[in-house]
Amino acid sequence: MTEPRWNIGCRDPFGRDRAVTVLVEADQVVLVPPPGASAVLSAQQSRSLAALLGEAAVRVHQDRV
Repeated sequence: MTEPRWNIGCRDPFGRDRAVTVLVEADQVVLVPPPGASAVLSAQQSRSLAALLGEAAVRVHQDRV
């Protein structure tokens, strides 16, 4: 089974398009930053990231039950 994976578009500090990746691996939520480990998110992108982290946490919980 493929692990759930989502991408949130963002920019790096230099304005280049990047993405933050959220994935579920076994019983953990993994947050993968863009190269350089910096992400600049708008308010909407931040809300999207928060929602995806919540969804990933729910999937981890469901997998453990």
